[in-house]
Amino acid sequence: MNTGKLTTPFRRLGLMHWLDKLKFGVQKLRFGTRNARYAQMHPGIAFPPDYMLFEAFQLDYQKYLEGGRRTAEWIKDLLEQYGSMEGKTLLDWGCGPARVVRHFPDLLGDRAQIHGTDYNPSTVAWCREHISGVKFAQNRLHPPTDYADGMFDFIYGISIFTHLSEPNHKAWFDELMRICRPGAVVLLTTHGEIFRHKLTESEQEQFNRGQLVVRGNVVEGHRVFAAFQPPAYLRELFSAQAEILQHIPGLPKQWGLEQDVWILRKKSGFTG
Repeated sequence: MNTGKLTTPFRRLGLMHWLDKLKFGVQKLRFGTRNARYAQMHPGIAFPPDYMLFEAFQLDYQKYLEGGRRTAEWIKDLLEQYGSMEGKTLLDWGCGPARVVRHFPDLLGDRAQIHGTDYNPSTVAWCREHISGVKFAQNRLHPPTDYADGMFDFIYGISIFTHLSEPNHKAWFDELMRICRPGAVVLLTTHGEIFRHKLTESEQEQFNRGQLVVRGNVVEGHRVFAAFQPPAYLRELFSAQAEILQHIPGLPKQWGLEQDVWILRKKSGFTG
Protein backbone atom coordinates (compact mmCIF):
# COMPACT_ATOMS: atom_id res chain seq x y z
CA MET A 1 0.00 0.00 0.00
CA ASN A 2 1.34 3.44 -0.95
CA THR A 3 0.82 5.25 2.34
CA GLY A 4 2.32 8.43 0.91
CA LYS A 5 -0.59 8.91 -1.48
CA LEU A 6 -3.11 8.14 1.27
CA THR A 7 -1.69 10.55 3.84
CA THR A 8 -0.58 13.44 1.61
CA PRO A 9 -3.99 15.19 1.70
CA PHE A 10 -4.10 14.94 5.50
CA ARG A 11 -0.58 16.42 5.74
CA ARG A 12 -1.45 19.28 3.43
CA LEU A 13 -4.54 20.09 5.48
CA GLY A 14 -2.73 19.76 8.82
CA LEU A 15 -4.90 16.82 9.87
CA MET A 16 -2.28 14.11 10.47
CA HIS A 17 -2.43 14.41 14.24
CA TRP A 18 -6.23 14.15 14.08
CA LEU A 19 -5.90 11.02 11.92
CA ASP A 20 -3.44 9.57 14.41
CA LYS A 21 -5.86 10.17 17.29
CA LEU A 22 -8.47 8.26 15.31
CA LYS A 23 -6.04 5.38 14.88
CA PHE A 24 -5.39 5.46 18.63
CA GLY A 25 -9.12 5.14 19.29
CA VAL A 26 -9.35 2.13 17.00
CA GLN A 27 -6.42 0.41 18.75
CA LYS A 28 -7.90 1.20 22.15
CA LEU A 29 -11.11 -0.60 21.17
CA ARG A 30 -9.20 -3.45 19.55
CA PHE A 31 -6.79 -4.17 22.40
CA GLY A 32 -8.65 -2.93 25.47
CA THR A 33 -10.08 -6.24 26.70
CA ARG A 34 -6.99 -8.21 25.77
CA ASN A 35 -4.69 -5.72 27.49
CA ALA A 36 -6.79 -5.77 30.67
CA ARG A 37 -6.61 -9.55 30.75
CA TYR A 38 -2.85 -9.53 30.10
CA ALA A 39 -2.27 -7.00 32.88
CA GLN A 40 -4.22 -9.21 35.32
CA MET A 41 -1.95 -12.12 34.38
CA HIS A 42 1.16 -9.97 35.11
CA PRO A 43 0.26 -8.13 38.33
CA GLY A 44 3.84 -7.07 39.11
CA ILE A 45 4.45 -5.37 35.76
CA ALA A 46 3.93 -1.65 35.18
CA PHE A 47 2.37 -0.85 31.81
CA PRO A 48 2.48 2.69 30.40
CA PRO A 49 -0.64 4.83 29.96
CA ASP A 50 -2.43 3.92 26.75
CA TYR A 51 -1.54 6.92 24.58
CA MET A 52 2.06 6.93 25.79
CA LEU A 53 2.41 3.33 24.67
CA PHE A 54 0.59 3.93 21.38
CA GLU A 55 2.67 6.99 20.50
CA ALA A 56 5.93 5.13 21.08
CA PHE A 57 5.00 1.73 19.69
CA GLN A 58 1.64 -0.03 19.56
CA LEU A 59 -1.17 -0.35 22.09
CA ASP A 60 -0.52 -4.02 22.79
CA TYR A 61 0.70 -4.99 26.28
CA GLN A 62 1.95 -8.40 25.21
CA LYS A 63 4.05 -6.97 22.38
CA TYR A 64 5.28 -4.24 24.72
CA LEU A 65 6.51 -6.72 27.33
CA GLU A 66 7.42 -9.88 25.43
CA GLY A 67 8.37 -8.18 22.18
CA GLY A 68 10.43 -5.66 24.12
CA ARG A 69 12.35 -8.49 25.76
CA ARG A 70 13.02 -10.15 22.40
CA THR A 71 14.23 -6.84 20.96
CA ALA A 72 16.58 -6.32 23.91
CA GLU A 73 18.01 -9.81 23.44
CA TRP A 74 18.41 -9.18 19.70
CA ILE A 75 20.25 -5.90 20.34
CA LYS A 76 22.52 -7.58 22.90
CA ASP A 77 23.37 -10.39 20.48
CA LEU A 78 24.23 -7.93 17.70
CA LEU A 79 26.29 -5.59 19.87
CA GLU A 80 28.22 -8.37 21.58
CA GLN A 81 29.62 -9.49 18.23
CA TYR A 82 31.94 -6.51 18.74
CA GLY A 83 32.75 -6.73 22.44
CA SER A 84 31.41 -7.87 25.79
CA MET A 85 28.76 -5.63 27.39
CA GLU A 86 29.56 -6.88 30.89
CA GLY A 87 30.26 -3.98 33.22
CA LYS A 88 29.89 -1.45 30.39
CA THR A 89 27.83 1.72 29.97
CA LEU A 90 24.79 1.50 27.67
CA LEU A 91 22.40 4.18 26.39
CA ASP A 92 18.95 3.71 24.87
CA TRP A 93 18.62 6.91 22.81
CA GLY A 94 14.90 7.68 22.44
CA CYS A 95 13.84 5.07 24.97
CA GLY A 96 10.13 5.95 25.04
CA PRO A 97 8.26 4.13 27.84
CA ALA A 98 11.17 1.68 28.31
CA ARG A 99 9.81 -1.09 26.09
CA VAL A 100 13.36 -2.31 25.41
CA VAL A 101 15.65 -0.79 28.02
CA ARG A 102 13.64 -2.12 31.00
CA HIS A 103 15.02 -5.60 30.17
CA PHE A 104 18.71 -4.72 30.13
CA PRO A 105 19.29 -4.73 33.91
CA ASP A 106 18.30 -8.40 33.89
CA LEU A 107 20.25 -9.16 30.71
CA LEU A 108 23.48 -7.38 31.68
CA GLY A 109 23.56 -7.69 35.47
CA ASP A 110 24.38 -5.25 38.25
CA ARG A 111 27.81 -4.17 37.00
CA ALA A 112 26.49 -2.56 33.82
CA GLN A 113 25.41 1.08 33.86
CA ILE A 114 22.20 1.42 31.88
CA HIS A 115 20.73 4.74 30.75
CA GLY A 116 17.67 5.82 28.80
CA THR A 117 16.86 9.24 27.38
CA ASP A 118 13.78 10.67 25.70
CA TYR A 119 12.47 14.09 24.72
CA ASN A 120 8.97 13.55 26.15
CA PRO A 121 8.91 14.75 29.80
CA SER A 122 5.81 12.69 30.69
CA THR A 123 7.45 9.55 29.36
CA VAL A 124 10.66 10.19 31.31
CA ALA A 125 8.67 10.85 34.49
CA TRP A 126 6.75 7.59 34.05
CA CYS A 127 9.97 5.63 33.46
CA ARG A 128 11.64 7.10 36.53
CA GLU A 129 8.67 6.11 38.69
CA HIS A 130 8.12 2.60 37.35
CA ILE A 131 11.37 1.19 35.90
CA SER A 132 14.24 0.18 38.18
CA GLY A 133 17.87 -0.40 37.29
CA VAL A 134 17.94 2.27 34.58
CA LYS A 135 18.92 5.93 34.95
CA PHE A 136 16.58 8.09 32.87
CA ALA A 137 17.22 11.59 31.55
CA GLN A 138 15.23 14.03 29.46
CA ASN A 139 16.76 15.43 26.32
CA ARG A 140 15.33 18.03 23.97
CA LEU A 141 14.24 17.62 20.37
CA HIS A 142 17.54 19.17 19.35
CA PRO A 143 20.93 18.28 20.88
CA PRO A 144 22.98 18.55 22.98
CA THR A 145 22.23 16.18 25.80
CA ASP A 146 23.64 16.64 29.29
CA TYR A 147 25.87 13.58 29.01
CA ALA A 148 29.64 13.94 29.26
CA ASP A 149 31.99 13.45 26.32
CA GLY A 150 32.89 9.81 25.73
CA MET A 151 30.50 8.49 28.38
CA PHE A 152 29.07 5.41 26.64
CA ASP A 153 30.51 2.10 25.46
CA PHE A 154 27.32 1.16 23.58
CA ILE A 155 24.40 3.18 22.23
CA TYR A 156 21.31 2.04 20.39
CA GLY A 157 18.43 3.99 18.86
CA ILE A 158 15.43 2.06 17.53
CA SER A 159 13.43 4.01 14.93
CA ILE A 160 14.58 7.46 16.10
CA PHE A 161 16.11 8.87 12.93
CA THR A 162 12.86 7.80 11.25
CA HIS A 163 11.11 10.74 12.97
CA LEU A 164 13.71 13.49 12.58
CA SER A 165 14.31 16.31 10.10
CA GLU A 166 17.43 16.47 7.95
CA PRO A 167 19.18 19.07 10.16
CA ASN A 168 18.59 16.80 13.16
CA HIS A 169 20.07 13.80 11.36
CA LYS A 170 23.42 15.58 11.25
CA ALA A 171 23.08 17.26 14.65
CA TRP A 172 22.06 14.08 16.48
CA PHE A 173 24.67 11.88 14.85
CA ASP A 174 27.31 14.39 15.88
CA GLU A 175 25.91 14.28 19.41
CA LEU A 176 25.92 10.48 19.55
CA MET A 177 29.54 10.52 18.47
CA ARG A 178 30.35 13.11 21.14
CA ILE A 179 28.88 11.10 24.01
CA CYS A 180 30.35 7.72 23.08
CA ARG A 181 33.99 6.88 23.60
CA PRO A 182 36.36 6.15 20.68
CA GLY A 183 35.81 2.53 19.71
CA ALA A 184 32.25 2.47 21.08
CA VAL A 185 29.61 0.55 19.13
CA VAL A 186 26.35 2.17 18.03
CA LEU A 187 23.24 0.44 16.61
CA LEU A 188 20.61 2.44 14.71
CA THR A 189 17.54 1.47 12.68
CA THR A 190 16.17 3.38 9.69
CA HIS A 191 13.61 3.26 6.86
CA GLY A 192 15.60 1.68 4.03
CA GLU A 193 15.01 0.33 0.53
CA ILE A 194 12.20 -2.00 1.63
CA PHE A 195 10.00 1.06 2.32
CA ARG A 196 10.44 2.52 -1.18
CA HIS A 197 7.05 1.29 -2.42
CA LYS A 198 5.34 3.28 0.34
CA LEU A 199 6.68 6.52 -1.15
CA THR A 200 4.98 8.71 -3.72
CA GLU A 201 6.54 8.96 -7.20
CA SER A 202 8.27 12.24 -6.37
CA GLU A 203 9.50 10.83 -3.06
CA GLN A 204 10.85 7.74 -4.84
CA GLU A 205 12.77 9.93 -7.27
CA GLN A 206 14.28 11.82 -4.34
CA PHE A 207 15.11 8.55 -2.55
CA ASN A 208 16.70 7.14 -5.74
CA ARG A 209 18.99 10.19 -5.90
CA GLY A 210 20.29 9.28 -2.44
CA GLN A 211 18.48 12.13 -0.74
CA LEU A 212 16.65 11.96 2.58
CA VAL A 213 12.85 11.93 2.21
CA VAL A 214 10.96 13.72 4.98
CA ARG A 215 7.20 13.83 5.50
CA GLY A 216 6.56 16.78 7.75
CA ASN A 217 3.84 19.38 8.31
CA VAL A 218 3.45 17.78 11.75
CA VAL A 219 5.33 17.96 15.06
CA GLU A 220 8.89 16.70 14.59
CA GLY A 221 9.70 13.68 16.72
CA HIS A 222 6.08 12.51 16.81
CA ARG A 223 5.19 9.15 15.29
CA VAL A 224 3.51 10.78 12.26
CA PHE A 225 6.67 12.72 11.33
CA ALA A 226 8.41 10.29 8.97
CA ALA A 227 11.85 10.18 7.39
CA PHE A 228 13.15 7.62 4.87
CA GLN A 229 16.91 7.10 4.58
CA PRO A 230 18.62 5.86 1.40
CA PRO A 231 21.70 3.82 2.32
CA ALA A 232 23.91 6.17 0.29
CA TYR A 233 22.73 9.12 2.38
CA LEU A 234 23.58 7.33 5.62
CA ARG A 235 26.97 6.12 4.43
CA GLU A 236 27.89 9.72 3.75
CA LEU A 237 26.48 10.85 7.10
CA PHE A 238 28.37 8.20 9.06
CA SER A 239 31.67 7.93 7.20
CA ALA A 240 33.67 10.80 8.70
CA GLN A 241 33.21 9.74 12.31
CA ALA A 242 32.40 6.04 12.32
CA GLU A 243 33.30 2.75 10.69
CA ILE A 244 30.29 0.84 9.35
CA LEU A 245 30.56 -2.64 10.84
CA GLN A 246 27.28 -3.97 9.45
CA HIS A 247 24.42 -2.78 7.31
CA ILE A 248 21.52 -5.24 7.48
CA PRO A 249 18.81 -4.32 4.95
CA GLY A 250 15.26 -4.77 6.18
CA LEU A 251 13.10 -7.58 4.82
CA PRO A 252 9.34 -8.10 4.47
CA LYS A 253 8.00 -10.08 7.41
CA GLN A 254 4.59 -11.53 8.24
CA TRP A 255 4.00 -8.66 10.67
CA GLY A 256 5.22 -5.90 8.32
CA LEU A 257 8.47 -4.38 7.03
CA GLU A 258 11.76 -4.53 8.90
CA GLN A 259 13.82 -1.41 9.28
CA ASP A 260 17.45 -1.40 8.14
CA VAL A 261 20.00 -1.97 10.89
CA TRP A 262 23.29 -0.06 10.98
CA ILE A 263 26.04 -1.08 13.39
CA LEU A 264 28.85 1.44 13.68
CA ARG A 265 32.10 1.84 15.58
CA LYS A 266 33.28 5.31 16.47
CA LYS A 267 36.66 5.87 14.88
CA SER A 268 39.44 5.72 17.42
CA GLY A 269 41.04 8.89 16.11
CA PHE A 270 37.85 10.91 16.40
CA THR A 271 37.41 12.69 19.72
CA GLY A 272 34.66 15.23 18.89
